[in-house]
Amino acid sequence: MKCFVLIDLKRGKADHHDVGQMNLYLNYFKNEENTQGDGAPIGIVLAAEKDEILVEYATGSISNPLFASKYQIYLPKKESLEQELRLLLEENENN
Repeated sequence: MKCFVLIDLKRGKADHHDVGQMNLYLNYFKNEENTQGDGAPIGIVLAAEKDEILVEYATGSISNPLFASKYQIYLPKKESLEQELRLLLEENENN
């Protein structure tokens, strides 16, 4: 299945505003960028705060929860995204 995946990287702490902003982007892509045959866009918010990493999936305003869970099968594991973000932050601090 083909769909847009939107990723928002936050160097600081993520909050409900960031998830709400991602929802806005998802609705825009769903209404303006998707073409026939595209699946609903998926949003991922990755945020790092000092010792804590947050990974948040946003699925826009998909009304059918079974449809949303169908997409989660194809998403990377939360732990994998957290590990990648830790590595990127460590590399950035060392450079």
